[in-house]
Amino acid sequence: MQVILHTGVHCTDNDMILKCLLRNTDEWRREGIAIPGPSKYRTLLSDAINRLVNSTPGSDTREILFDAILEEDPNSVKRLLLSNENFFSVPKLMFSGGLIYRKAEARLSTLARIFDQDDIELFIGLRDPASFLPAAYHTTPHTDFLDFMSGVDMMQFRWSDLIRRIRTDVPSIKITCWSNEDSPFIWGEILRTMAGIDMSRKITGAFELFSTIVSKEGMQRFRGFLKENPTINEDQKRRVMMAILDKYALEDAIEEELDLPGWNEPLIDHLTATYEADLDIIATIPGVRMIAP
Repeated sequence: MQVILHTGVHCTDNDMILKCLLRNTDEWRREGIAIPGPSKYRTLLSDAINRLVNSTPGSDTREILFDAILEEDPNSVKRLLLSNENFFSVPKLMFSGGLIYRKAEARLSTLARIFDQDDIELFIGLRDPASFLPAAYHTTPHTDFLDFMSGVDMMQFRWSDLIRRIRTDVPSIKITCWSNEDSPFIWGEILRTMAGIDMSRKITGAFELFSTIVSKEGMQRFRGFLKENPTINEDQKRRVMMAILDKYALEDAIEEELDLPGWNEPLIDHLTATYEADLDIIATIPGVRMIAP
């Protein structure tokens, strides 16, 4: 079986990926693609990993979990899609121990031992630290930003460090990444890639995220264009989306307030430039696939 695990990161899609996947459940089930509801596995899988982190799973652990998670016969499932942004950590502890998601490798290693008969692939949306750090901080009970960072120097923060750690410790798990800032334009590709289906196939929710950043009129024009041009490819769709966004953007939806004390424009620009360079580095890491416009 192929086990596809989406782990956020925090403050990216806010479970919208899972919601869009679930809207396609009935159609995809006939093809052996299973998308269980989050209550079926989030707590169950996390508890199992916590118990087994320093021990060997029993020979029946895999079957017990599949029986609990799946409504279908596990033998009929070819691809299992799971999503949990708290799989590595809850937000308030994401920098605990001086690393971003310091338990990521151990948790994934345990997952790989449990599902040692299966192919596991990790899906991670990354976000510009200039907006990620304030957003994540504001979801926690912390009242001091430095306490939240737990000794991590935000100027040295790199997502590539996390990706390299995972690839080094759990090389059997392939990783698919994308930039959260690109998500509205590659949303359909993310969903199709998770499901393992053809990029040209119509799915429900392919433009769900794009619809949150443009006006109703803009979406009407975009859908009208698609109806008149049903054979255009993904690159052409994205160019049209860019043009629609330029004219019909919802400014409140795309503007972010970065209201941390001491933050200024040069600091924000530096974090963003470093992030963009880091994405280029991540794309070169063996075993990593980068989805980009």
